[in-house]
Order: sequence, then structure tokens, then C-alpha cells
Amino acid sequence: MNPKVYKNQLLAQRQLQRQRMLSSLQQRDITNPAVLQAMGNVPREAFVARALHSNAYEDRVLPIGEQQTISMPSVVGAMTQALDIQRNHKVLEIGTGSGYQAAVLAEMVRRVFSIERYSSLSDQAQQVLGELGYTNLIYKVGDGTLGWPEQAPFDRIIITAAAPEVPQALLEQLAPEGILVAPVGPVQTDAIQTLMRYTKQADGSVEETKLGKVQFVPLVGKQGVAA
Repeated sequence: MNPKVYKNQLLAQRQLQRQRMLSSLQQRDITNPAVLQAMGNVPREAFVARALHSNAYEDRVLPIGEQQTISMPSVVGAMTQALDIQRNHKVLEIGTGSGYQAAVLAEMVRRVFSIERYSSLSDQAQQVLGELGYTNLIYKVGDGTLGWPEQAPFDRIIITAAAPEVPQALLEQLAPEGILVAPVGPVQTDAIQTLMRYTKQADGSVEETKLGKVQFVPLVGKQGVAA
């Protein structure tokens, strides 16, 4: 087959898979137009190994190395929608991972700060995100449970790994009227957590909302799970 024809067919196939993913998200009550547009703009296959490209838009987790995973699209959509993002927001992501969630956020806001524990994953994510043309992301390798105090406060914080409770440092770095979304609960093998949304009130108090059941890898760090 002509290479150009094959490439065009492959692009058409990926676009169809992406549209099916978006339809599935809407059936799961992920209906925020900005979230759907962002996820429709990001080529999810770019964030997984070539051998997994055909599975990229299935609603399942996929391995990315270092015993970490890329979250299923429905969870990415649910967490992003729960953040109630506005264009002028400053967002902190804990757990860069593959970079896919960071790309979705970068589609929606002016600046994203992303912390990753593994330098190998951070380097790979930065390469992919750079090749895709994202310029509004700032990266850091370190302990995400401690946040990024030099850049605080943040309008929104998203944690893409689970801990028995939300690190206090991250709640402190959340701006008044800010929102933090995170999986919270047990972290042993095959454990199920609760997706939580924390909204900081003007007086500093925090309102908690349960959003459903999820399953994430542990959030390792000084205010998370021991390595």
C-alpha cells in the first residue's frame, strides 16, 4: 500500500476512535463542552507505546512504565470536569505520568504546573508534549505530596494517584474558592478509592464531595504513601 494512503487511513481510523471515545464520555455524564473539546484535541495514542496505539481510545488503563499507568478516558474526563476549570486558572497536577492529563489541562488553561516523581516519565512526557506543541506547561521532578510552594496558590489542583488522605501541603496551596480533585482511600493492591472533590471556602474551611469509585496507583511521598 502507498505509504501516504496508509497514513491517511490510519489518521482517519484514529479520528473515528476518538469520536467514539467522546460519545462514550457523554453517555457517562461527561458533558462539559470545554472538557470534551480538549479531550477531542489531544491524540491519546501519542502518550502510550506504539504497540498500544490501537487500544489508546478504549476505556481502560494502559501501562506507561515504572509500574505506572495512563488513566482510562472516563476517569480523566470525570476528574477534569470536576475541576470546573476556567481559562485564566493556574493549575497544579500531581503525577505527570504519560503527560496525557497534562495535555488535556493545557488545552483548557493558561498555565499548568506538573510534578512527577520519576524523572524517566517526566522526560518522556516533556518530549511528547513538546512535539505536540504545548508551551504552557512547567515541569518539576520531585515529591508531589509537598506540592510546589514557590508557585502557590493554585486555583485548581488535581492528584492522579491515591493516598489514604489528601496531603495537607496541597490543601494549604489551594487558593480560596479553589478546587482539588483526588482519589482517596486504601492503597493496597487492587484497592478501590473514592474520587473526592475538595472546595476551599473563603474562610479557609474545606467542603468535601464524593464523586464515585476509582482505582489508582499509590501516591508516594512524605505526605502520602511510603516508598
